[in-house]
Amino acid sequence: MTKQRNWAGNYIYSATNWHTPETVAEVQQLVKKCNHLKVVGSRHSFNDIADSTENMVSLEKLNKVVSFDSKHRKITIEAGMKYSEVCQYLDGTGLALHNLASLPHISVAGACATATHGSGDKNGNLATIVSAIEFVNGHGEIVSISREENEEEIKALAVSLGAAGIITKLTLDLIPYFQVRQDVYENLSFHNFNENNEAIFSSGYSVSLFTDWKSECFRQVWLKRAITNKDTVKLTSQFYGAQLATEKLHPLAGLEPDSCTDQLGIPGPWHDRLAHFRINFTPSSGEELQSEYIIPRKYIGNAVEALSPLGKEIAPLLLVSEIRSIAADDLWMSMNYKQESIAIHFTWKDDWEGVKQVLPKIETALEAFHARPHWGKLFTMDPKRVQSFYEKLPEFKNLVQKHDPEGKFRNEFLNKYIFG
Repeated sequence: MTKQRNWAGNYIYSATNWHTPETVAEVQQLVKKCNHLKVVGSRHSFNDIADSTENMVSLEKLNKVVSFDSKHRKITIEAGMKYSEVCQYLDGTGLALHNLASLPHISVAGACATATHGSGDKNGNLATIVSAIEFVNGHGEIVSISREENEEEIKALAVSLGAAGIITKLTLDLIPYFQVRQDVYENLSFHNFNENNEAIFSSGYSVSLFTDWKSECFRQVWLKRAITNKDTVKLTSQFYGAQLATEKLHPLAGLEPDSCTDQLGIPGPWHDRLAHFRINFTPSSGEELQSEYIIPRKYIGNAVEALSPLGKEIAPLLLVSEIRSIAADDLWMSMNYKQESIAIHFTWKDDWEGVKQVLPKIETALEAFHARPHWGKLFTMDPKRVQSFYEKLPEFKNLVQKHDPEGKFRNEFLNKYIFG
């Protein structure tokens, strides 16, 4: 079999042995048979976190809803399901997910395993609504854990990095259905942002700010506000000096906005507003690179000031940069563990040689703010520094060792950043 690539095309997987099991029993057989194996979801990681030199497993055929409990507001899904598929299933049920990432076409299990997130001061990352997990451990046995029965183990393995086993099912907590309106404002100065950043991030259910670092300005502010029967959204033509957009926009200047979720204040279902891109728009490939650093929320003004001098080096390599807030959580390996957070995201042109030169400068500029790199994106930070951010790392390693004593699910990434 020819070598396979990730979604963006920047990473070539090492293994030529690919398996697509259709049942959990087949997953168990694979684990018993293989010495080393890793799982890919929708292939949206930009680094080698999901790679194996021997065997790769795709769960794309394990993509069904196992059970739906409207009374207790829970849904149990197979690990191959994507958020877009879960959203379509929930449509019309009166229930919702609390948040979505920018792109809804990513696998639920992969997103949760890497602490991928949406936006919102009060919204935890996507793994925070995982209330039960079923996985196949290193012995090929099925292990089931739940928040009710073993809260600490859920905290440990909701963000598992693929280290303890192959996730086969996830149970997610749901919330009541809600509608969202999305308004976009243009040209928010860094000065006005730094003066008012707390108020800006708390002004909506989800807030995203986009910049190209060419000037000291956020070109766009995407303000997503939940609509309830109790209140009406008061719309102003200005937002801390930024001007209300009068036409639909794409985050990347000059691109047609057809693929983006509706703006201009038109109310719509949660699943058709919280993501930036529409569910029925499926990008064939990324042709981009991504990096992201998560810092304590209190440092965001200082971090923007620290990055501004690098604008001339960042801008030529950049497609767009996005800044979002995330609520603190208690998941051991989450970048938001015990800290109200801000994520500073970079979507790069497909130029790894250039990006590789500027990332250390960004990491140095953000060092004083304890920046943690996103597990599934590109970074150059020293492994020991990465490990220093996770106080529960020793316990996490012990738990992984318990479930995978022979190291079947380890790979170069885990050996470097977790076990090294």
